[in-house]
Amino acid sequence: MTAEIKNKLRPLYSEFQGYLSQAPTTSTPNDTTGDESLWLQYNEAVDLFSLEAAKDYSRFKIKPNQLKYSKFIQISTYKQKVGGLISHLHGEYFSDEIPPFSGMPSTVITQTQQQSVSVQLVLDIQSKIDELLPKIEEGSKKQNFLKKFKSILSSISNVNDLIVKCMKLAHEFDLNVQDILSMWGS
Repeated sequence: MTAEIKNKLRPLYSEFQGYLSQAPTTSTPNDTTGDESLWLQYNEAVDLFSLEAAKDYSRFKIKPNQLKYSKFIQISTYKQKVGGLISHLHGEYFSDEIPPFSGMPSTVITQTQQQSVSVQLVLDIQSKIDELLPKIEEGSKKQNFLKKFKSILSSISNVNDLIVKCMKLAHEFDLNVQDILSMWGS
């Protein structure tokens, strides 16, 4: 598939995702709606996608149930059809992109937030060490500990790693937990 075709289909693909994200909420699996605009607009978009792609996607259209004087659809059916179409189109046209229902965006955000917290923690510790060093006796175990600890901060990967390395260095410089705590002002 050419980039031109993909770019032509992308707005409609995004439109389907918008329909799903704005689908009515339900309190029970059998909730229904009689809002014809919901399925009519969606079905028109399916027709337009079929036309643009030169392929029939009518099996994803929604057929309302008919009562004596009104039409309705189950909201769960609506969500299933729209979600099924999105997944199908992703597999057919956009498989090189992040799947729309994979949860990956939130994972990326969480990882980025965790990395930001880790970086901020390291920067805070570095700043505290810089503040402490001039106050510590020259050549003392505590000063040597702080210098060494500062030098390894860039290799810290997470909070557990930070604690382990801090404790190993404390042991290496014959410092106990109370010695470490007293430097940090606790």
